Amino acid sequence: MIYKLKSLGAATLLLIALAGCKKDYLETTPATAVSEQQIFSKVATVTSALNGAYQSTFKLGPNGRHDNYGQKSYDLANDLMGNDMVVQSAGYGWYNAAYQYNEWQVATNNRHSYNAWVYYYNIIKQANTIIANVDAVADASQTQKETIKGQALGLRAYCYFYLINYYQQTYKGNESKPGVPLYTVNATEGNGRGTVQDVYNQIVADLTKAETLLTGKTVSTKTLMDVRAVQGFRARTALLMEDWATAATYANKARTGYAPMSASQYQGGFSTISNPEWMWGAQIPADQATIYASFFSHMDINTQGYAYLGGQKKITKALYDLIPATDVRKSVFKAPGTGTSTNPDYNQLKFRVPTPGSWAADYLYMRAAEMYLIEAEALARQGQDAPARAVLQSLIVTRDPSYNAGTLSGTALLNEILLQRRIELWGEGWSLIDIKRLHTGLNRPTGAGNHNTTTLNPIVYTLPDADPKFLMRIPQAELDANTKMTPADQNP
Repeated sequence: MIYKLKSLGAATLLLIALAGCKKDYLETTPATAVSEQQIFSKVATVTSALNGAYQSTFKLGPNGRHDNYGQKSYDLANDLMGNDMVVQSAGYGWYNAAYQYNEWQVATNNRHSYNAWVYYYNIIKQANTIIANVDAVADASQTQKETIKGQALGLRAYCYFYLINYYQQTYKGNESKPGVPLYTVNATEGNGRGTVQDVYNQIVADLTKAETLLTGKTVSTKTLMDVRAVQGFRARTALLMEDWATAATYANKARTGYAPMSASQYQGGFSTISNPEWMWGAQIPADQATIYASFFSHMDINTQGYAYLGGQKKITKALYDLIPATDVRKSVFKAPGTGTSTNPDYNQLKFRVPTPGSWAADYLYMRAAEMYLIEAEALARQGQDAPARAVLQSLIVTRDPSYNAGTLSGTALLNEILLQRRIELWGEGWSLIDIKRLHTGLNRPTGAGNHNTTTLNPIVYTLPDADPKFLMRIPQAELDANTKMTPADQNP
């Protein structure tokens, strides 16, 4: 099965992580070459293994495809499959099949469904090995052991969160449907799909234990998951489970200590982990950048990567027109009537490398504004309109000084929160997940400035709620190798 990575044992996999290899994890080094006990004999080695798992989130995938560079690969696909992001032209075509809803239905090797499966289960395997062995590290203090284990649990929960959202519909109403195989220890044989409920139970259990272990601990950098990042994932999970009370509580916990960025910070705030609003991300210096195979290559024309070469990503006119002129968020898109051939009207200016011509730019995985929006939505869904308005107001007024949530209540308030979520989190990877959890179906606006045939035809403009096209396919290689799965386990 793909999860096993065939001939590799856990110890071998961790040696690969320590070495920082990009492709060698598919080699056939004997699993007996070194024992786990040897690897975990020193806290420095365990820490290096944990850092290797984090680095997997932005490394070029083993097949070298330019749409396979870790978490942001799938964040971008999620937005391209939503309502609010337009592709300017065919360009070099890396994400066009996803935009046109032809990519996730492919189960063959080296396509999105296969790459995502390998990516997340590879990190899960690394996390499982750390969790199983860190307590025996002789020269580690109890605090060090708890900090390392808490992060590994957080990483495992992160992976299962995305796996279940890619390979199945949203949680609510689908609890008994097939989930994804669960591995809390590294297995020699594959597991079956289980249920959606099983996966969410494991996510909650991992996050709960991680929170306990990381409470009171500090980490050296925002490239590592601390207790507030774990609480942020707990809020995300509760939001999808429609556990509104937990979502509101944990979003508030997660954002505590983080203030929304200022208007000036917002205009350049999406490429550097030093931004005060960022909670978790990856710091990517120039010598570790994946160049053309990177998020910024596909987004920022200043890299002269794929965005510059025709694949510009634009906000729809429909959403742009809903942003007031006094709102700083309007300034991170090219104003209509000012565009050029390489920087067209409505082109995104939100994600830009700090220094044009350099590939050094950090990846954003979580920031405080998302937590404000989760808290506001969860409060509103409980009928707590006044506190929901207050949370919303405290965030949006930092973007638009003239903003006033006024006396919005009920459905009007909830719709306003969801609109602000679309504007605020544009390009951050939530479009398709929100379409699924909100049961809205796909409804792409058409015409000039929106999705249309005069640029790149998206082909698919509408889809009903819970359409099978929202799901990645189980990789055929997994079905072929995993004896606990059959062709009947394939997504429709």
